[in-house]
Amino acid sequence: QRPAAVESTAGITLKRIMAHPDWLGNAPEDPYWGADSNTVYYVQKRRGEIHRDLWRIRLDRGVPERVADEELGLADADGGSLSPDRRHKLFARQGDLFLQDLESGAIRQLTRTTEVERAPRFMADGSAITFQRGAATLVRELDGGLEYQPVELRLEDDPAAEKEPEDYLSRQQLRLFSILRQRRQEERDERQRRLELQAADPSRVEPPFYLGDTIELQRQVLSPTGDRMLLVVADKGRDEGRRDRMPSYVTEDGYVATREVRPKVGTGDPADDKLWLLDLETHQRHELDLGVLPGITVDPLAELRAAAKARQKAAARSDGDGDGEGEGGEGDGDGEGGEGDGEAGGGETAEPARPRPVAIGAVRWNAGGSRAAVQLFSADHKDRWLALVEGDGLRPIHRLQDDEGWINWSFNDFGWLRDGRRLWLLSEESGWSQLYLIDVESGDRRRLTDGDYVVDDVELSPDETYAYFTANREHPGIYETYRVPLAGGAVERLTQLGGVSRSRLSPDGRKLLILSSATTRPPELFLQEARPGAEALRLTFTVSDEFSALPWTAPEIVEVPSSHVERPIYARLYTPPPGVASPLPSGKWPAVIFIHGAGYLQNAHFGWSGYFREFMFHSLLTRAGYVVLDMDYRASRGYGRAWRTAIYRRMGTPEVEDLADGVAYLVERHGVERQRIGVYGGSYGGFLTFMAMFKRPELFACGAALRPVTDWAHYNHPYTSNILNTPDVDPEAYERSSPIEFAAGLERPLLICSGMQDDNVFFQDTVRLVQRLIELEKEDFETAFYPLEPHGFREPSSWLDEYRRIFKLFERHLKP
Repeated sequence: QRPAAVESTAGITLKRIMAHPDWLGNAPEDPYWGADSNTVYYVQKRRGEIHRDLWRIRLDRGVPERVADEELGLADADGGSLSPDRRHKLFARQGDLFLQDLESGAIRQLTRTTEVERAPRFMADGSAITFQRGAATLVRELDGGLEYQPVELRLEDDPAAEKEPEDYLSRQQLRLFSILRQRRQEERDERQRRLELQAADPSRVEPPFYLGDTIELQRQVLSPTGDRMLLVVADKGRDEGRRDRMPSYVTEDGYVATREVRPKVGTGDPADDKLWLLDLETHQRHELDLGVLPGITVDPLAELRAAAKARQKAAARSDGDGDGEGEGGEGDGDGEGGEGDGEAGGGETAEPARPRPVAIGAVRWNAGGSRAAVQLFSADHKDRWLALVEGDGLRPIHRLQDDEGWINWSFNDFGWLRDGRRLWLLSEESGWSQLYLIDVESGDRRRLTDGDYVVDDVELSPDETYAYFTANREHPGIYETYRVPLAGGAVERLTQLGGVSRSRLSPDGRKLLILSSATTRPPELFLQEARPGAEALRLTFTVSDEFSALPWTAPEIVEVPSSHVERPIYARLYTPPPGVASPLPSGKWPAVIFIHGAGYLQNAHFGWSGYFREFMFHSLLTRAGYVVLDMDYRASRGYGRAWRTAIYRRMGTPEVEDLADGVAYLVERHGVERQRIGVYGGSYGGFLTFMAMFKRPELFACGAALRPVTDWAHYNHPYTSNILNTPDVDPEAYERSSPIEFAAGLERPLLICSGMQDDNVFFQDTVRLVQRLIELEKEDFETAFYPLEPHGFREPSSWLDEYRRIFKLFERHLKP
């Protein structure tokens, strides 16, 4: 076998690439505006340390300065709640509350406690604030300073509703002994008197709401008027699924330690939230009827459930082996068939359909407290609703349905306008995340943006004339800032930096603070006036001279023709720079296809990639004579709903089809030798490496799967159940989507790398696949494991070891 080449080209070495990323320079993080609209803040990591500092740029000076430790308590904060007159801002920092005068900039500390105060908001008239401390919601009057608890919530039964004894002995005691009866009555009278005094005395907290001991309190949201509260509750003791345990072999004391990790998909009960409204004036509780949500009683998975049940019965008959269980055994003749099929058996009437379980998302009162908007998601991921709480009822105003896929976990933002009757929301109902405005009183509904592009990061101007947002309107891989009038009108492009940019609008609505990056430049801060045609001024220069001096290969964003859909597959293409000769006798090039992780992630854009190590590695590969292709296969982010949901119930099929189109593209258009193409990727990319190597072994000469998923039935519930449902409901989807089912197809050299402390994709995934490959008597695979590494490696030595192995794999099998 050919020895590996020197791991260095033009000063770009594997050791440098895989070193701690401090050497690149640490980019600005979490930028935000100061209250005066003339100061910006950001966080930056210290070089060589784990600590991060707060930095400030006064725009009249233009020079970054670190905020001293003793000044942190006086610095402006990000976010917060504005007073109704927009003259004050309320915010929480380090678990305490602060009030800022927006005219003078002065900050007044309201609390200094060891308890954590959180979620502060102004009340409707601006004279008081509300916040949460521990399990209690509190109100503080700003003038007098009185702090009070508007409602007490107790997770127990109401003692006043004491039941009569049910057992014989208790009834006998009360019947026989008058003193017991007398004492019992006295206790009741005393309890009632305490409640009367509590209700009559304005200096005391109102009598409590007894919520019962069978529920768990998820959230409590007080109305701005203080007279109502919304509660999100769930049944106590919901089975969240059996948690596994993960061993650690390299420990401080030398003994094996274990820790608890997440459950596996489908092993617990689905979330089933309820929404309660408390009327604090009448002391009444209303359970809001979620049955009014459109389609809530229709089960979109009914056919799959029936098919899974039939399959289970067929398997039981087969296992019965003629012993009688096949006809009259488990699952037969017990009445379950009629219920599962939605039909009555024996002439009985079918039970009415029950509402599907739901998870309740954001709960937001309008500024005046007259109504609240609540977002709800079906537990089967097929529906998203937006509903209003008005009076003591629930009124649905929007439904997003996706029976042939799943509701996106992104693009679910919404918010009220100050008039309290209009709200904006993002929705993928057109196939793309777009911005809508709804008048909840008139029912008028208007789409403010329209097109095959993604709208995100919505922010309203202070006068609510415009909505500002991020979109990839000009090109799927270019993200700029735009604005559109809330009254309707043309969309205007504001920034023109050409990479990936995200902006924050200044408090006065006149300027944009932009975090922008390019393919070969990490993010930096820019400043621009908030109008079309304005030029952007760069504020920070954090990239190191060491990084800037190296000859990185800038990827070209290309369109790979698809043989399965009418749209192209966008990709990053890296080609050898001038002066690099082909290492092959044919004069053609070897190639590597990189597969990004997450599935729902975009990497073929014009900005700095989160895969910055891979970007540098690809530059090294081009100087070693390789062509590299990095594809946004179907499932990737940024290309609309149809592209995202193409993998529904068949993960690994559309993506591998796209990889095959990538192979053809390299061969036909870039002089790549067909038999000398390798593949690698991590996490979801490792999963797809397996699927390609196992199901299409002719595609790649070798592959490396890093931190890979091998069996989706062993992954987590929130991610997997969106795409494949659950194993009990949809076993076929799991079997057609899991690499371990296709391991017999391995024919080419395979490298598997896994961290043993990975609590995302468990090391067990790799162990199970290796055992499968051993039993299949496969020869050409090897495994590298990293005892102290989680899903994303932390140590440069581990990164270096892993990528040395990958590089040697390609050198050995893709070159003569």
